[in-house]
Amino acid sequence: MKKKKMFALLGCTALTLLLGACSSGSATDEKVIIYTNADEEPVEVIENVLDENGFEGKYTLQSFGTSELGGKLLAEGTNIEADLVTMSTFYLSSAQNKEPMFKELELTVDPLSEIPAYAAPFTVQEGTIFYNTDMMKELDLPIPESLKDLADPQYEGVLSISDIKQSSTGWLLFQALIDNYGEDEAKTILTGIYKNTGDHLESSGSGPIKKVRLGEVALGFGLRHQAVKDKNEGLPIEFIEPTEGTYTLTESLAVIDKGDDTNPEAEEMLNTIMENGRQDLLAIYPSPIYDGEEADSVQVAQNQKIYPEELTAELLEQHQKLVD
Repeated sequence: MKKKKMFALLGCTALTLLLGACSSGSATDEKVIIYTNADEEPVEVIENVLDENGFEGKYTLQSFGTSELGGKLLAEGTNIEADLVTMSTFYLSSAQNKEPMFKELELTVDPLSEIPAYAAPFTVQEGTIFYNTDMMKELDLPIPESLKDLADPQYEGVLSISDIKQSSTGWLLFQALIDNYGEDEAKTILTGIYKNTGDHLESSGSGPIKKVRLGEVALGFGLRHQAVKDKNEGLPIEFIEPTEGTYTLTESLAVIDKGDDTNPEAEEMLNTIMENGRQDLLAIYPSPIYDGEEADSVQVAQNQKIYPEELTAELLEQHQKLVD
């Protein structure tokens, strides 16, 4: 009798452990894995908002370059490890068109324009020219007025841009030139720009401003909000709006649709970021996206433009070939 009781007890214990193991692997108990291509400023906003609203210790965040994360989305689909991503919207669109992989969202904020049901616009990236005022005076160089001016030989060796093959920021330069001058003339202009850039072709969107800030080069093309921030902090940085216009890209949040394995906290975190983080994000990227948002008019680009053709990873690849 004692042996029967012992075996029964052992059986119950094993069953309990087995059930416990199964339940511990459920989506609700696992940390939300966040993949992002965002710069350090928005990443800091994400972390602060989540930590301050009950999600501290409930997520892990990993940063990638835009091309690297885009490649993972296109190659891995719903098999990707991430539950929540922040990414250039055009990459999300291409990934969704290739294989539906994002969950339809129930947003708690109202967008100002029509957006895909699976994407929540997060930031608006603007590309512009900026320069180090001290360096420009020292080198006695004129301030460029247009992106086309950057091809002028007088700027050889003092210009930095980001590589379109590694950074979506570099694509904003290409979009502006192709849209304003056509592909053939844009090629000629880009040849001059790349010659002037030389060894100062950067792999990240923030690379050019770092070099201009340190005085390694006199001027660059990159993210407008970074130049605005530097100027406001008293650094010898100035920026201009190119005559071609200030071209933009959006980055969005999206939840990976893994069916029954979709982590429900991923969408909760997404809405928490949208509800509680947009005000801080507006201070960095001053472009209203949702109802009720306002931005300092002084900080907003006056001639904001969007490339007339739908932005996709395929179009990016087509424009990347111009470099070759």
